Amino acid sequence: MSTTPRQTTYPINPQFTERWSPRAYTGEAIPEETLLSFLEAARWAPSASNVQPWRFIYARRDTPAWAPVFEGLVPFNQAWAKNASAIVVVLSKKTMVPAGKTDAVPNAWHAFDAGAAWMSLALQAHAAGWKAHAAGGFDAKVLRANLGIPDDHDIHAMVMVGRQADKAILPEGLQAREQPNDRTPLAQLVADGRFGFGA
Repeated sequence: MSTTPRQTTYPINPQFTERWSPRAYTGEAIPEETLLSFLEAARWAPSASNVQPWRFIYARRDTPAWAPVFEGLVPFNQAWAKNASAIVVVLSKKTMVPAGKTDAVPNAWHAFDAGAAWMSLALQAHAAGWKAHAAGGFDAKVLRANLGIPDDHDIHAMVMVGRQADKAILPEGLQAREQPNDRTPLAQLVADGRFGFGA
């Protein structure tokens, strides 16, 4: 039974409406095995031609890996992400070697596949009682320099993982936003047979 006030137009598994992206975290440590189980779920995401272009760099709080990753966040996100248990940088390789070939070619679907992998990570974290919040507010130059990320990989997001805390720990301006949000009505997002969407 769903525990969220979110309402769907059609019946779906409640994992999709109960998952959301809070910013208030307790700061408790996450066992490496637990975090790796979330990344294991990401590994099994669907992938065009089974290329699996996604890559993940993770850092758990209070480890040497934390500071170089955390420094890549913009100050706004640092203000709340400092209490996360872990941060995962989501990347994807922009090229692929097609089956039967030896030379790399551009992979037009690398970002699409990385997005599917992120969602798998998020759903596994939710199922395990943790929360995951993906953020686009990062400095790619800092991350590339700090983490040795080559130019043939795109950086898509930084994902904060943790146990949810009371919103009172957040800066005042974020407290009102600390709740599941709604979605655009389905009728504005899908079309039967031909492009035709309202403004």
